[in-house]
Amino acid sequence: MLVALLSIVAGALLGLSLAAPPGPMNAVIAEESVNRGWRAGFAAGLGAMTADALFFLLAVAGLVAFIQDAPTLRGVMVGIGGLLMFYFAYGAVKGAGEFSGGDGASRAGFGKAFALAVTNPYQITWWLTAGVGLLDPSSVEAFGHSFAAMNGGLTIAGFFAGIVLWITVFPAALRTAGNAVDALGRAVAYGSGVVLVWFGVAFLWDAGSTLGVI
Repeated sequence: MLVALLSIVAGALLGLSLAAPPGPMNAVIAEESVNRGWRAGFAAGLGAMTADALFFLLAVAGLVAFIQDAPTLRGVMVGIGGLLMFYFAYGAVKGAGEFSGGDGASRAGFGKAFALAVTNPYQITWWLTAGVGLLDPSSVEAFGHSFAAMNGGLTIAGFFAGIVLWITVFPAALRTAGNAVDALGRAVAYGSGVVLVWFGVAFLWDAGSTLGVI
């Protein structure tokens, strides 16, 4: 029982290590949450999580490593991601004053987060490093126990449970604050735009270096 619990907890911590750090996906989730409601933010989070599920399947098939070892393909993907970030940053700033008191789901937010996630080089790198714990449990130790002795299925379940926890709580916290201070919607929108522009520049620089343009 203890080993099973540790498997779930360790998997959840891996999930949070991917979902919680500040970045373009959380910028999109924040913008959707504050300006369009909790369900919109949650939908954006689901978009990012769907990309992680896809990366998990590709990692199992060995294709994530193939993408990482194919500089031209990786450079093109990263470049597309950079351009998308500029486009979404423009949308965030343009809609900064369109705070909505509603709480509707947003297909656009799902699509934005998914598109950014599948073109995110850091996401690919995560799956080649920390994510290896899901593919090779014997390579990671936690709480004095080897993952080899744990239930791999429970670890994977814990991983996605950790992501679900984040994309549930993070939008709710932002939405609660937004309801108290309407001006937060505009601030989050502008802040999300800045974050997306910053990562857009970083992505395009990465793409240019990979493709030998810079």
